[in-house]
Amino acid sequence: MQVTGAGLGLRREMFSEILPELPREVDFWEIAPENWLTLGGKFQAQLQACAEQTTLTCHGLSLSIGSYDPLDMQLLRDIKQFINRYNISVYSEHLSYCSADGHMYDLLPIPFTPEAVKHVVARIHQVQDILEMPLVLENTSYYLAPGQQMSELDFTLEVLQRSGCEMLLDVNNLYVNSINHNYDASHFLESLPSRKIVYGHIAGHYDEADDLKIDTHGADVIEPVWALLSKAYELHGVFPTLLERDFNIPPVTDLVEDVKRIKHIQTQASNHLCSRTA
Repeated sequence: MQVTGAGLGLRREMFSEILPELPREVDFWEIAPENWLTLGGKFQAQLQACAEQTTLTCHGLSLSIGSYDPLDMQLLRDIKQFINRYNISVYSEHLSYCSADGHMYDLLPIPFTPEAVKHVVARIHQVQDILEMPLVLENTSYYLAPGQQMSELDFTLEVLQRSGCEMLLDVNNLYVNSINHNYDASHFLESLPSRKIVYGHIAGHYDEADDLKIDTHGADVIEPVWALLSKAYELHGVFPTLLERDFNIPPVTDLVEDVKRIKHIQTQASNHLCSRTA
């Protein structure tokens, strides 16, 4: 099913608030497939009830596209089956790695080097051949850049161009990285290829210091990040965008207000773009 509009991350804790009838303001719901692959019984029935009412997308946690460990082929087969079962058209992951001789349960930065580009591109081709669909990769937050030989922007552009993958533009990650690594977020945005951006995330973060922001998904979205989302639509057109909230989770009614704000910004951007071309 085609993904449009504004979405929200689906968590099992929400079922008592959102079922039997999903909030109509939320256009799609995102799930981490690893959290659902082995579930049956009540939770599987609840997920099926959601799938019958809405569009689902997948945002993976453990593909580890940048690792030198072999790709987890069983995981990919399971994800492909899951995608087909729930008619999911978008499978996104992180441009990072989370394994080295075993899973490390954290998203770590891939070295920004030409060698790493070549390695990641080869693995993306493998994944896309298995899944028979484009892989959508998210720009991730990072706090160190070990062995850096390229900028984050150049590394990202090379991977996008050479792999055929698509991009999940995480606006909060872009903001966080721009502060932590002292670069111009607007320039980064302007340099991205519009045709590659198929999906977006927006979230909150923690202010450790004026020059250190920690990506947490545990706080409200701040105004500069909302403004950056509006700028992204202005530059690249409106793309489906999801609100992430992973802890300190307020009632779903509060989250829906942020989803409605995304939709409002999308409408404003669409009207502005239409007026420019009229």
